[in-house]
Amino acid sequence: MEEAERVELTVDAVAPGGHCVARVDGQVVFVRHALPGERVVAEVTELHRGFARADAVEIVEASPDRVAPPCPYARPGGCGGCDLQHVAPAAQLDWKTAVVREQLSRLGGLTDAEIDVLRVTVAPLPGGPLGWRSRVRYAVDATGRAGLLKHRSHEVVPIDRCLIAHPAIQALPVLGRNWPAADAVATVASTGGDVVVTALADGTPTPVDLPGGPATADLSGAPGGPAAGDTPATVREVAAGRDWTLPAGGFWQVHPAAADTLVDAVLDLLDPRPGESVWDLYGGAGLFAAALAARVGPDARVTVVESAAEGVAAARRNLADLSRVEVVAARVETALARRRITGPVDLVVLDPPRTGAGAAVVRDMIAANPRAIAYVACDPAAFARDVRTFGRAGWRLATLRGYDLFPMTQHVELVGLFLPPAR
Repeated sequence: MEEAERVELTVDAVAPGGHCVARVDGQVVFVRHALPGERVVAEVTELHRGFARADAVEIVEASPDRVAPPCPYARPGGCGGCDLQHVAPAAQLDWKTAVVREQLSRLGGLTDAEIDVLRVTVAPLPGGPLGWRSRVRYAVDATGRAGLLKHRSHEVVPIDRCLIAHPAIQALPVLGRNWPAADAVATVASTGGDVVVTALADGTPTPVDLPGGPATADLSGAPGGPAAGDTPATVREVAAGRDWTLPAGGFWQVHPAAADTLVDAVLDLLDPRPGESVWDLYGGAGLFAAALAARVGPDARVTVVESAAEGVAAARRNLADLSRVEVVAARVETALARRRITGPVDLVVLDPPRTGAGAAVVRDMIAANPRAIAYVACDPAAFARDVRTFGRAGWRLATLRGYDLFPMTQHVELVGLFLPPAR
């Protein structure tokens, strides 16, 4: 097998990363733009020791779950932002469920029976599979054209519209014009109604002036906004019954319904009681801390741990009215190991980055003897590895919910409830 070679093959099960698995002469091939059970002609895009990557460029026998991608750029050699536009929306949920199950088995060490008990499913969010992405970062190529990146590449694909972008972002005059001094253009359409465009050059953000609003903005300046030195733009988000003021480039869930969906899941699983103490680890702006503080009451202790300076500042600003909420500026592993925060604690929310919490954090966290831990995960593989660590300590994954926060892509969000050994 050689790079750019075309081979006909039968596609097997789904795999993490938006691929399906196939085999050619005993060699594993990870195939994009395919569906399980299909017979396709695949073009080899990468060769590695023990496996290859390929794109399905011709469908010989199609799956009944195959649909025409709504976006013309969602194709082999096109934009790499969407992995599953060729999959019917309901089948996308099944795809993600299958990936979660496989990771829990292979990396989490759970048996099929244990996974069956969890009844893992991935639920859609309101609004449908298009027009949901409230934050889009466009790359800019050497000629100044804005677009999105090819899969596993730094090559920019110029586009005229991104269909998963929020309608307010689609309406912006960002695409189809020249950005000669920018490396990237970041756009935000917040749940509070703010629309912000920021040009980035050598890592320096410059807010773009939109005096006439998204439809009539004047972006004639290069790279397209005010002079350097302007203060960073902020946006208002609405979630958990509160208003949040955040830097436009700060972290916030990209699906408009995601923040409330995750908060509702965490509250439901933890069932907080008045007076209980809470840790919100990797707490960001304090979304979960605020929701839990409202449940445990004004006399209960709630601690947010966040390492990013931007997140710490946002949490302290947005939670200033909650006198019993403390924001600790530290890495979670450092705060636990060096006893910047100390137990006992009743409830923990764990919302780590894509790499997961890791064994040291899990061990130090459960040593504080909480009655329950809600784990919010954006990567099934990292989550499954932590499931194994919990299991070795005698803790069990009692409930697991999946949410399709990122339709048309391979990504899935999980919220799991971990309980300690019976006391």
